[in-house]
Amino acid sequence: MDILSYTAVGLAAAIKEGKTTAVEAMQAVLQKIEETEKTINAYVTIDKEAALQKAAEVQKRIEAGELTGPLAGVPVAIKDNMCTEGVLTTCSSKILENFIPTFSAEAVLNLEKAGAVMIGKTNMDEFAMGSTTETSAFGVTRNPWNTEHVPGGSSGGSAAAVAASECFFALGSDTGGSIRQPASFCGVVGLKPTYGTVSRYGLIAYGSSLDQIGPLTKDVTDCATVMEIIASHDKKDSTSVERKDTDFTSALVEDVKGMKIGIPRDYFGEGLDTEVKEAVLAAARALEEKGAIVEEFDLSLVEYAIPTYYTIAAAEASSNLERFDGIKYGYRTPEYEGLHNMYKKTRSEGFGAEVKRRIMLGSFVLSSGYYDAYYLKALRVKAMIRKAFDEAFAKYDIILGPVAPTTAPKLGESLSDPLKMYLGDIYTISVNLAGLPGISVPCGKDSKGLPIGLQMIADSFEEKKLIRAAYTFERGRA
Repeated sequence: MDILSYTAVGLAAAIKEGKTTAVEAMQAVLQKIEETEKTINAYVTIDKEAALQKAAEVQKRIEAGELTGPLAGVPVAIKDNMCTEGVLTTCSSKILENFIPTFSAEAVLNLEKAGAVMIGKTNMDEFAMGSTTETSAFGVTRNPWNTEHVPGGSSGGSAAAVAASECFFALGSDTGGSIRQPASFCGVVGLKPTYGTVSRYGLIAYGSSLDQIGPLTKDVTDCATVMEIIASHDKKDSTSVERKDTDFTSALVEDVKGMKIGIPRDYFGEGLDTEVKEAVLAAARALEEKGAIVEEFDLSLVEYAIPTYYTIAAAEASSNLERFDGIKYGYRTPEYEGLHNMYKKTRSEGFGAEVKRRIMLGSFVLSSGYYDAYYLKALRVKAMIRKAFDEAFAKYDIILGPVAPTTAPKLGESLSDPLKMYLGDIYTISVNLAGLPGISVPCGKDSKGLPIGLQMIADSFEEKKLIRAAYTFERGRA
């Protein structure tokens, strides 16, 4: 069996059984990257020597019986907004082009403890602001299914790397759909966990009340396995939640009998591509045939989700990005006159257009005179959206719908119309506003051969229901 065709869990088992080694797996991945990376551009940074050396160390520990976990020896890609000790971490921005952290993100440390081996850092929309991975300072990432199309964003590099077999699984971050939407566009599985389940320590912040780290994987089994390893309570993160129910692999059961699934009518109205709609409804019927109870219902406030999200996210971004000023670390303009001029020139030269747009929007909604009119109102609507979901989850175990209104658009289409790009997040952002878990699972392809994703949403801390439903659907398609 070709090494690259293994799933992450399958590869770890093969390494344990002596069928292959961690070094051979890393060599196979690096060889694949050599062949496809010029076209795909999924990575910003790769340190081949360090990756092979680490794989050799891990292999010794596996042979000594020290590492016995389900991901030991498996090569992983990390989104470039997670700090990695001694390895360049840029957020795909010129302003951090030379930033090398002195510590690693907690989620990365958890993977390293489990014996996973980092290949490198994946490309993304600058500071995670975008839906296409076209706002990166290091060039666009292309969709492995069709290189004329985007891979989605902002975790587009991670999703493309998994889809192109340039890694066995990857970590992404999700602020408004940035794991689920690229997973949908690239035909892989992506899970955004309940807010607070995975530590945000070491994740370079965009919208602190919305950001969450999660896995992008080849299948649901890998997804549950990675979640089990990265979920942990962390005293260094004040938003981290202590959970006792993180044995996510126990939910890998093919059984949805009696599970109540709600389909929001609001998600299937104007703007949704016909092929996407048909694929998602066919998936709902497949789950119904397996014994789930499927009903349509009205989920209110959907049209308010986008303005609410962009008001809150931009406000948080404008305060989070204040620290990038050319003084402490990162890029500094070479020529300046005085301190204020240095700040201005550094930030003007260091940030890209989309990041500047969101900083300006955030500064505006937080300014005196507009704070009450926009920001406080957005916080009130956020609470109402959460309440609408609470009411829905009183009746249903899972809410099912599309991930995005269309399949992956062509390169260049979204950037010409930022508003259209923002509207593309309509089905994903409510999940972040309400702090809920959501998963994207492949459910078909359109007439152009591009993947379509099915989104399932559960109540807070109910990832196991998502995994069970997603696993059942996946097994039914296999």
